[in-house]
Amino acid sequence: MADGGEAKRPKGGQVGRAGTGGGPWGEPGGNGRCLPQAEERKVDWRRWKQERKAEKKKWKEMKLLKKLEKQRMRELAEKQAEKQEEQVEDKGRHYTLSVALPGSILNNAQSLELRTYLAGQIARACAIFCVDEIIVFDEHGEDVKSVEGDFEGIGRRGKACVQLARILQYLECPQYLRKSFFPKHEDLQFAGLLNPLDSPHHMRVDEDSEYREGVVLDRPTKPGRGSFVNCGMRKEVQIDRQLNPGLRVTVRLEEPQKAEAKVRKGTVVSSHHPRTVSGLYWGYSVRLASCLSAVFSECPFKEGYDLSIGTSERGSSVDQATLPSFRHALVVFGGLEGLEAGVDVDPNLEVTDPSVLFDFYLNTCPSQGSRTIRTEEALLISLSALRPHINEAVKTPSDS
Repeated sequence: MADGGEAKRPKGGQVGRAGTGGGPWGEPGGNGRCLPQAEERKVDWRRWKQERKAEKKKWKEMKLLKKLEKQRMRELAEKQAEKQEEQVEDKGRHYTLSVALPGSILNNAQSLELRTYLAGQIARACAIFCVDEIIVFDEHGEDVKSVEGDFEGIGRRGKACVQLARILQYLECPQYLRKSFFPKHEDLQFAGLLNPLDSPHHMRVDEDSEYREGVVLDRPTKPGRGSFVNCGMRKEVQIDRQLNPGLRVTVRLEEPQKAEAKVRKGTVVSSHHPRTVSGLYWGYSVRLASCLSAVFSECPFKEGYDLSIGTSERGSSVDQATLPSFRHALVVFGGLEGLEAGVDVDPNLEVTDPSVLFDFYLNTCPSQGSRTIRTEEALLISLSALRPHINEAVKTPSDS
């Protein structure tokens, strides 16, 4: 019994020690009770890591989807911008109108003031009817291809062409650029009395426009930055490239990102860009020709003039004329003696009848009441008479 009681004590001690976790016998019992909890914690940790990985993967996928969506929206916006640009291009004017007239018409004026005023009348007429090029030719055949030189008095042959071209260029230039390109000159002595052209490219200081004419300034710029341009605004414009100072440029202005910015940003475009893209009249260019044939042979367009019109009282009536579609039209006016005088003295022409030089030889003022029509008057009359015919011709796209 004693032995049995003593034998039972270890069992009771084992239970007691197992409950307290003490003794070598209590360790297996203690581990047996804690093992399920440890295994449960281990399983939860693995599951948490797996869920964390799944969340990260899902988050990365969402981020990639957002990035792809942004890229798709950006591409869509670019396509819409291209469509808008194409729509804007449709508003452009893709044909040009050139006018040729002799410089000798100034010799009919009695004073320097009247010569200047006559040149101003021609400039105004060409600006009103959106003429893109004015060719001043010498019907006496003298070789004058530059506006360099001085007027040496009324009646000096050849100098009238130079003076007329210089005044035409002066009036076409925006007012804020004239000091940069036109120093004091005797030919321009009375140019300040002339009526301004007030063309679309003659901007006011605070006038808002997509395009502006400017002159490149002689200012240092940082490497990789474009030149500064004076566009007649309160702020200078920094363009997208480096150009030599003193050049006249056409600038397409960008929308101002910040009102407090010191300079505006812009891009240099060609001088015909406002016409071909936005349909704006952007002034005319002036070209000197040594004779009547040089008007055609020195054409600045690669394909030449595909429509040429001569004006004369001996031509057919303009009312019955039907002009074909064209890209570059030329209208030629004669001087005091008509186009015949220019044909007679031209060494490159073997014809005597000027009508064979043109596609159309028109009388733009039938049944005139005066024996003569002055060239500055013929310019207004002819361009007015030809305008509806030109508008009708350009409605049909040209094959060229």
